Amino acid sequence: MADYDLVIRGGSIVDGTGAAPFEGDLAVIGGKIAAIGRIAGEGAEEIDAAGRIVTPGFVDVHTHYDGQSIWGEELSPSSSHGVTTVVMGNCGVGFAPCRKEDHALLINVMEGVEDIPGVVMSEGLPWDWETFPEYLDRLDAGQRDIDVAAYLPHSPLRVYAMGERGANREAATDDDLARMRALATEAVNAGALGFATSRLSIHKTADGGSIPSFETDIRELSEICSGLADAGSGTFQIVLDAFQGWDKEYRVIEEVVAASGRPATFTLASGNDAPPRWRKVLGMIEETTSKGGQVTAQVMPRPIGLIAGLELTVHPFVLCPSWAKIANLPIEEQVAAMREPDMRAALLSEEFGEGHPFNELARNWEWLFPLDDPPDYAPPKSLSMADQARAKGCTPQEIAYDRLLETNGKGFFLAALGNYENASLESAHTMLSHEHCIPALGDGGAHYGAICDASYSTYLLSEFVSGRNREGLSFTLQEAVHMLSAKAARAVGLNDRGVLATGAKADINVIDMERLQLHLPEIVRDLPAGGRRLTQRATGYDATIVSGTLIRRNDASTGSLPGKLVRGAR
Repeated sequence: MADYDLVIRGGSIVDGTGAAPFEGDLAVIGGKIAAIGRIAGEGAEEIDAAGRIVTPGFVDVHTHYDGQSIWGEELSPSSSHGVTTVVMGNCGVGFAPCRKEDHALLINVMEGVEDIPGVVMSEGLPWDWETFPEYLDRLDAGQRDIDVAAYLPHSPLRVYAMGERGANREAATDDDLARMRALATEAVNAGALGFATSRLSIHKTADGGSIPSFETDIRELSEICSGLADAGSGTFQIVLDAFQGWDKEYRVIEEVVAASGRPATFTLASGNDAPPRWRKVLGMIEETTSKGGQVTAQVMPRPIGLIAGLELTVHPFVLCPSWAKIANLPIEEQVAAMREPDMRAALLSEEFGEGHPFNELARNWEWLFPLDDPPDYAPPKSLSMADQARAKGCTPQEIAYDRLLETNGKGFFLAALGNYENASLESAHTMLSHEHCIPALGDGGAHYGAICDASYSTYLLSEFVSGRNREGLSFTLQEAVHMLSAKAARAVGLNDRGVLATGAKADINVIDMERLQLHLPEIVRDLPAGGRRLTQRATGYDATIVSGTLIRRNDASTGSLPGKLVRGAR
């Protein structure tokens, strides 16, 4: 009879604390780490980790698997990149609390903000809940490969508490505030990780309207977060509208944290060619923490990117009037039509019509790059559509158009939206080096036809640790693993994971750093109603383990589903 359920032997253990790696074995019993060191006993299953690193499972605190965790079992692409716990409900959008008559409204919000087709949600969700605790119970009853935790999202909460007035963004009355505060307390007591909202102006509904939480009064946010305080737990997550200026927007965090005493986490990025305002924000965070507050900034380790292509949500010609004539054709017929001189002349000369703000990003020629295999997420500026056009004496439209024809319509573009200041990764590296910043913003489970950033953990390890980036910017292996595991987990109160220690939850990765590589995102059609989504594979994950169970082996799913709902801070 075996001494242990699982023994991982001879690996370089990077324990997530930031300590230097050390050679050793690791044993698991009953979903917990039973021993670390030199282990003589046998495991019912053994993994030879010689020449590999052994790390804690990674924690992605910013995802949108609210729907996928209901209709699906594998939370890919996150689980394909060493992530063993995800936090959803970010940006204040989600599916609970919700009355039956408001289903369509929440679908409209999620379709616009998170680019999830309405039919996918209509057919994929059973809607057999109303309250947020009931939604958590529904999650708890499901099976999935990795663990999930959920915020109480602001937009559904506001509509549930205020009805049509909440959807129309009317000011909350004292009774409304009391109701939302009580619902927040109820949600946290049931297992919500906290409360999430968005003030971002480009977060729009599918029909172009502002989401219910947009420009909400600070008093409302403070009252809801006081509901977290009433429950004695919970993190406040927010997306601020940097377009309004950080001096104005950061004040929201400062006042809410001061009023409620709850920790906050928010999205931070650098502009590509704007003044480095993010440096001032780091100082603001330090000032808040000096007063006793806890604030963590979430930073993408590479350019925040939109992927554009003919088969995706956006591309450089999607809002040109003539595109409407061929928009619904199969891609082969679209490309054939694009080869016709009249269509070419029209699409190259037409300006964009009106549409979702994301569409414009596919025409930001200075920061639109080709994306090939293996994908280069930090390309030289000379490869931008604008720079190529200047070098060839033509228009950026022509460069993009010809790429689409040369790839038979299959070519992808990377629209670097931010975090690529002066075409450099230095700003991302500097932010991630700060004690109050963590890597995040994978957005898994959303933006199915435009974003595939859930692979950032693999990117951080393969580019910043191996030194593959052109600028030689680097983190030590122990620094990178600490960011992805313990540091991220503790930022949102998940203190029972993120480290390899005796008695800790056995969420573990075995990684071959020499083989670790990202592959080009690809389109799959595995959503409800045949919906399509972007996913991305990686090579180099020998094993990913959740609560002692192997969920992935040699970069492929084992089919095991040990993932659980994490009810609240640990």
